[in-house]
Amino acid sequence: MKQSLKGEITSILYSAPIVDNLARKTFISLFVLALLQTRKVQFNELATVLNDQVKITSNQNRIEDFFREVAINFQAVAHLRLALLPKMVKLPLTIDRTEWDFGNYQVNILMVLMGYGDLQLPLYWELLDNKSGNSISQDRIAVLEKCFAVVDKKRIGLVVGDREFVGHKWIKYLKDSNLNFVMRFPKHHLLTTTADETFAITELGLAVGQHCSFTDCLVDGCWGRVWIKRLDQQEYLYLFGSVRVAFLDQLYRKRWRIEAFFQNLKLRGFDLESTHLRNLSKLSKLVALVSLAYAFCASFGV
Repeated sequence: MKQSLKGEITSILYSAPIVDNLARKTFISLFVLALLQTRKVQFNELATVLNDQVKITSNQNRIEDFFREVAINFQAVAHLRLALLPKMVKLPLTIDRTEWDFGNYQVNILMVLMGYGDLQLPLYWELLDNKSGNSISQDRIAVLEKCFAVVDKKRIGLVVGDREFVGHKWIKYLKDSNLNFVMRFPKHHLLTTTADETFAITELGLAVGQHCSFTDCLVDGCWGRVWIKRLDQQEYLYLFGSVRVAFLDQLYRKRWRIEAFFQNLKLRGFDLESTHLRNLSKLSKLVALVSLAYAFCASFGV
């Protein structure tokens, strides 16, 4: 990595109030640079490049001490990533969850991605302690509220989510917050038309590849727009949202950006799944620092 780029990253990290003193700011800068150099999250790997002025064992002890003892200002981390995004434009949010197992331990992360065009950065996340189960409405609402502490709702152009992100409480929250949204629903969710007709989408008789739409209908107790396409004999793309019905399928495609992001965070990028950490507090700090490394890669690359 060029020295000028190292200097720019260090300068940005020193200016952000992520931790409370100069020594810890220095550590975060060294750690993020080590992540960029090794593309690994194992402490023994990072210790080999963290600081070449001291022994590797000293580097590893310093890393372990930081993750055990130091508190991170996660809101400051989010503000820093937001500062890397374009100003004065509406930005879409994508919400999704990723999980993996380490032995008997399960890691379950609820993530919100924010971005513009090719530059998509993690805004906030929550580590769920629910044995790798789906998130519930309260989990999603809580993580979005943390996002709103960082970015004004007026800057959010859209919220996109997959089939996990359904339910009356969740959809009502999005509507009450005046957020445009597109969510994919499982096919078993019934819809009710303005003519008070209730049916399952499997009763529409759509051929494979055929689609239809409804401007106003009731799903999960909320009114919205519906776009449905039959993908194969068993699978449907069933979209529900608040935007114009003609745009539902186009806007839903933005969700795939978070899949690419998860790949870049894990095996294709920083190998996050290989961490041996099992403590939620330590894992949260690691995700914060890896997400900063990713943000620098993405923003400088674009």
